Amino acid sequence: MKHIKLTALILGLLLIGCNQTDKKTTSSTNQSPTDKPSTDKPSEIVTNDKENLQQLVRNLYKWHENKSSQNDFDPTADSQDSIYVGLDLNKHKQRLAELKKTNFFSDQFLDNYNKIALTIDEDLKSKKLEWFVGEIPPFGDDSNPWCNCQDNPENYWQSMTIDKVTIDNKTATFIWTWGNNFKYKVKAIKENDNWKISYLQGFDFNDFIPTK
Repeated sequence: MKHIKLTALILGLLLIGCNQTDKKTTSSTNQSPTDKPSTDKPSEIVTNDKENLQQLVRNLYKWHENKSSQNDFDPTADSQDSIYVGLDLNKHKQRLAELKKTNFFSDQFLDNYNKIALTIDEDLKSKKLEWFVGEIPPFGDDSNPWCNCQDNPENYWQSMTIDKVTIDNKTATFIWTWGNNFKYKVKAIKENDNWKISYLQGFDFNDFIPTK
């Protein structure tokens, strides 16, 4: 009799275990793909970054057109006022401080901007470059480096858009345009969760400074 009771108990435990296993299997099988954790967050972050980059560009050019001194690379002439013999480095330091104060630019951009100025100054003093008063500068491409243009639409910053955006971790490359197939290359880096300009096409050192 004891053996019969023991056998019945063992069979009962086995049946309970099978039922629990079936429930787990059914629960796992019936799980909908929509029950998986959402993967939308990365794409939301990228979208926000694009919006922030576009706003950065618009704010930068609004400042440039309305508040900037626009004193880039001011020269000093010789005593006869016939040829430029260097840059006004005091004005350059003021300009550099002005750019830094905006918080639009990374140290990388400011260092490149400073390098351009010091190279022009050195090349004018050594006469590697000749720049006669009244003539176009022997550097750059005879256009405004901020847009690589000689003219621009009125209040263009309001309608500026960015395109061809590539974001890799904390680095972004893109172009801005105001339409009419006009394109201008830009790079930015994220510092303390804020995007800052690290490169503007018109201030590319290798293109801006002539080689002889």
